[in-house]
Amino acid sequence: MTVTWKNQIEAPSCANLTTVLSIDGGGIRGVIPATILAFLEKKLQELDGEDARLADYFDVIAGTSTGGLVTAMLAAPNEKKRPLFAAKDIVSFYLDHCPKIFPQPRGLIARAIKFISQIFLGPKYNGNYLHDVIKEKLGCLKLHETLTNVVLPAFDIKLLQPTIFSSYKVKDNKLMDAQLSDICISTSAAPTYLPAHYFETKNDKGDVRPFNLIDGGVAANNPTLIALGEARREMSERDPHFFPTTHLDCSKFLVISLGTGIPKNEIKFEATRVSGWGVLGWLINGGSNPLIDAFSHASSDMVDIHMSVVFQHLESSYLRIQDDKLKEPLSSVDIATKENLENLVRVGEELLHKPVSRVNLETGDFEPCGKETNQEALTRFAMMLSQEQKARKIVRLL
Repeated sequence: MTVTWKNQIEAPSCANLTTVLSIDGGGIRGVIPATILAFLEKKLQELDGEDARLADYFDVIAGTSTGGLVTAMLAAPNEKKRPLFAAKDIVSFYLDHCPKIFPQPRGLIARAIKFISQIFLGPKYNGNYLHDVIKEKLGCLKLHETLTNVVLPAFDIKLLQPTIFSSYKVKDNKLMDAQLSDICISTSAAPTYLPAHYFETKNDKGDVRPFNLIDGGVAANNPTLIALGEARREMSERDPHFFPTTHLDCSKFLVISLGTGIPKNEIKFEATRVSGWGVLGWLINGGSNPLIDAFSHASSDMVDIHMSVVFQHLESSYLRIQDDKLKEPLSSVDIATKENLENLVRVGEELLHKPVSRVNLETGDFEPCGKETNQEALTRFAMMLSQEQKARKIVRLL
């Protein structure tokens, strides 16, 4: 189906929408959605001025792992109470810092030592540089201080259950009001790659809550559904008539969901080969982590399939941008060479010119659903986001 400007007119009325931005996990591949977000923010600036920032337009921004870091950079305030980063600066952040977060061993002997260390001595990377740069950028900022609502999933390895850091929940539970730096370190702590993160929070009563957290991708590599759930609960508490028909009614949402790319069409392992694997084979094989990859891809795909069903007749209100044809080394989460990072930027730029695609509910593959490109769709969404903001200003004046 081709989404035309006529669809925009038929979209839900302005000043009555909940706008959602969601960003998947994926390590260094976060540079792909960062490239796309830079384009979207540029379009908003063309409409509303150079001071326009994404946090001004989205009621909630959700991010897992690397997407959580992008979320924090978009929503955390600087000293002027404006977003810490413009979207265009996030790509530079990845290019500058990823090689130091994921330093690459040089030479056969160095790679062999790194491999043996990963098996017997701990995670592949110590995380020191990542922790330092996150704390430097975010300082002591807490969850309640973000410029718009954020939703950041992690997984508590001691409780064996997801931990969702949400601006909405902070209002009722001060023990969830953690520092953004701790949340970002936690949601990006991918098992075997980076160490788990422990921290505590306290409330005014002196109560203490401990957190033993690892990568949010274990629970929700694509956090779109979690973001919708948090926003829906908030809206329903404010307005008992928020869902006039059914709990699956998403007609009052405007959603952009960005993937970080997956190697779905690259055949990596066959059942005849996998059937002989033990623990080590599932954890480290062919330069990748098959078990982690399987969980993260499955998590993202299940959300993708569900969202495609929920928004089946609301195509003009939901945009999913994903590349499912990445190959090594582009599909890696940590090969942070200058060449690979620059190639990932190009993947993001090329993705803008590809047609809008939807997941095939039978095959799971992404297939074009019309002639509209992702770039054209983002331009259309920028117009809707701008109109929504203008309508809200008018409502506030009445």
